[in-house]
Amino acid sequence: MTAAMTRSERAASGFQLAPGSKVGIVAGGGSLPVEVAEGLVKHGFVPFIIIAAGEVDREADFAAYDRQKLALEDIGLLLPLLRRQGITHLVLAGEIKRRPRLSKIRPTLGLLAILPSVVRALRRGDDGLLKVLTRGLESRGIKVVGAHEIVPELTAGEGPLTATRPNQSDWRDIQAARTAARAIGALDIGQAAVAIGGRAVALEGIEGTAGLLDRTRELRGHGRLAGKARGVLVKCAKPGQELRADLPSIGPQTIEAAHAAGLAGIAVEAGRSLILEGPATIARANALGLFIVGLPSAEPANGGAG
Repeated sequence: MTAAMTRSERAASGFQLAPGSKVGIVAGGGSLPVEVAEGLVKHGFVPFIIIAAGEVDREADFAAYDRQKLALEDIGLLLPLLRRQGITHLVLAGEIKRRPRLSKIRPTLGLLAILPSVVRALRRGDDGLLKVLTRGLESRGIKVVGAHEIVPELTAGEGPLTATRPNQSDWRDIQAARTAARAIGALDIGQAAVAIGGRAVALEGIEGTAGLLDRTRELRGHGRLAGKARGVLVKCAKPGQELRADLPSIGPQTIEAAHAAGLAGIAVEAGRSLILEGPATIARANALGLFIVGLPSAEPANGGAG
C-alpha cells in the first residue's frame, strides 16, 4: 500500500480545502466510509456523514460525527442538504446494494434537469449511474473526491503485498482471470473473476465478490473443477471507470471467503484498487498462507473521471 498523501499531492488531485473545512461522505456499506471519515479527521477536516438508508452496516460507527440519513429515492435532496451544510467537497464511499426505484424517486428542480440521464443510466450499469451523479453534482458546484484521494494509504501498491507469493501456475490464473475481469468490466457487469487451472471459471455478477467466491466454493467438487487445486481471484477497475466511486476493494472478509473457496491468492490492480482494513487484511492473508499481489495498472490511476 502507499504512503499518506501530502498537502501538495492533495492539491494536485483537486482536493484543495482549508484545514477545518467540512467534507461530505455519502456512506454505503462496509468499512470504507468509516476509514474515509477517520482519514479526513487525521488530515484536519470535519466529516459530515450522509447515511444511505438501509445500506450502512453499523450506523453506530458514525456516532462521533454530524450525520443525516437519506433514502436512495430522495437523492434529489442531496444537493440542498450539502448547500445547507456549507459542503463543497463530497466523497462517495461504501457499497450500495440496491438501486433507487424510479417510481419512488422524489423529483426536485435540480434532479429534473438531469433526470433523463439518470433514467438512461439506471437502465445501464452501475458506472453509468455514478458518472451521471458525479457530473450532475460537479456542474452544480460540488467537487466529488475519490476515497483513494482522502485515504491513499488504502490504495494497493504494485508487487507482492504478503509473505506468500504466486507461483508459475498462479500467474497463468492471474492472467486468465484479469482478462475475464476486464471483459465483463467493459460491459459494466462486474470487476472480478476467478481462474483455476489456467482458465476463468466464474465471473462477478450482481451478487458481488462475496457471491462470486461462494459460487466458486460450491463449484469445487463439480465437473471440470473436481480435483483441481489453487486458483486466483482478480479484481480490477472497469475500463474507463469513474474512479471517484466504487473502486475495486478487498478486506478481511474477502480473504476468508477466498480461503474457503480453496484459492491460493488474490490479485488487484495497483493504484486503482483499495485494501480495506489494510493491516488486518494482510495479516489474515499471511496467517492463512494466501498471497495478495498488486498488478501494474492498465490505465492511469487518475483516469476515468471524464
